[in-house]
Amino acid sequence: MNYHIASFKAAYGTSSQLPESTRPEVSFAGRSNVGKSSLLNKLMYRKGLAKVSQTPGKTATINFYDVDGTDFVDLPGYGYAKVAKSEKGRWSELIEGYFNQDRRFALVVSLVDIRHDPSALDMHMAKFLWENDFPFAIALTKADKLSKQAAGKQASAIRKKLDLPKDIPFVVTSSSNGTGVNELRRLIDSYVAEA
Repeated sequence: MNYHIASFKAAYGTSSQLPESTRPEVSFAGRSNVGKSSLLNKLMYRKGLAKVSQTPGKTATINFYDVDGTDFVDLPGYGYAKVAKSEKGRWSELIEGYFNQDRRFALVVSLVDIRHDPSALDMHMAKFLWENDFPFAIALTKADKLSKQAAGKQASAIRKKLDLPKDIPFVVTSSSNGTGVNELRRLIDSYVAEA
């Protein structure tokens, strides 16, 4: 897949607005402030295609990007406290509504901040993806904030905590220095090829 060929397609505020799924979809899910937009931009060789916000919880829609004929789907970040209950409910409906549809899920990339233990929501997401047989991988973000040794240690601790089978791919990434980005591209390519 040529990641240089990338463009914004559309944004949807409710799951009922989502168009029919006709192409392989690579979805990105994670807590607010986990670095989803930054990682998407790095994957697509762009600076500002996915809007990076200083305020966590800004992605309040499901955003679709066309990457060389594959849809990249940026889901709203979950778990940010400073949002009205009604808005949290809408996000939850959006994310659940998306996963409950009959779509061409090629791969779900579940993002977890490597600097912290996985939150209850991170664990819930991993469990949900595993129990419902979604093809998924864990991308640990912000690895540049730790030494290589500390990142390796923390990656092992997170894997243990999430309690996932050994065949679930884990990729240590950093959108700042590019760590793991090519590895993640190769992983995405392999799943899209089989979708």
